[in-house]
Amino acid sequence: MSNIKKSIDGPSLVILAAGIGSRYGGLKQLDTFSPEGDTIIDFSIYDAIQAGFKKIVFVIRKNLVEEFEDTFRPKLEGKIKLDYVFQELDEVPGPYVNEKRTKPWGTGHALLLTKDVVRENFAIINADDFYGREAFDAMAKALKETDAQSYNFHMVAYKLKNTVSDYGYVSRGECKVSSENFLQDVTERTHIEKKEKGIVVENESGELQPIDPNTYVSMNFWGFTPKCFEFGWKLFVEFLEDNKENSKAEFYIPTVVNEMLKSDKVEVNVLTTNEKWFGVTYKEDKAIVQNEIMKLNENGVYPKKLWE
Repeated sequence: MSNIKKSIDGPSLVILAAGIGSRYGGLKQLDTFSPEGDTIIDFSIYDAIQAGFKKIVFVIRKNLVEEFEDTFRPKLEGKIKLDYVFQELDEVPGPYVNEKRTKPWGTGHALLLTKDVVRENFAIINADDFYGREAFDAMAKALKETDAQSYNFHMVAYKLKNTVSDYGYVSRGECKVSSENFLQDVTERTHIEKKEKGIVVENESGELQPIDPNTYVSMNFWGFTPKCFEFGWKLFVEFLEDNKENSKAEFYIPTVVNEMLKSDKVEVNVLTTNEKWFGVTYKEDKAIVQNEIMKLNENGVYPKKLWE
């Protein structure tokens, strides 16, 4: 991993790709969705370059670095800078290393691990979510106009109805947004599901209840300045202390964001979009994603061969 001494001229894009993909049944980050062998990440990076991002930072597990290098280095050489951060199970204070744990500590942990690599304004996304050109353009514009020494952060919000799978439950960050389009609160919902009569969410009691399909949700498309790293580690240690015996507990970005919002310093501007999200939570989602990408190619949104 290279040691970047100073900021670059433009925002960076952090891509969270350390997940296991247990519900998908494989390494969905590198699965291909076009006849040309493109991953969902390829389209995110293509959109990011068009929007003016200057560096890609993959957060992955160390055992995946060779596959990621072979997949992306040849495509991106000369187009955008590329770096890595490794999210390992032992990247926690010694007393909290959990030998029973098999999956990464979550998106909030991944965010904190990028501190020494990202020195400029940056966005952070999931590897297996397709966000759309409009979202990248809006985020890049916001980050370019934001003072890197400020506590002015950003989030792309999607309407819930545009983000659910037909094949099972999904996790989403339910957002409370002010009339001035600032985020007031985000609650990580780990079970949202489409039913015949509408969309339901599992509440704190474990019961399923209806949720408005037009609710704004976070798809983990956040925009931060380096000031975000002032928050988080203390909160993460508290989380580890509370979950010593829980080998499946995850530390999410919304947990960090809500802690930020409690301070008098931070504002999170909500960038809304009518883009239809699509992604792969389940193996059955793959055909839908392939079809959506084919339509985007046919409509000229993307060239048939992204990297030529």
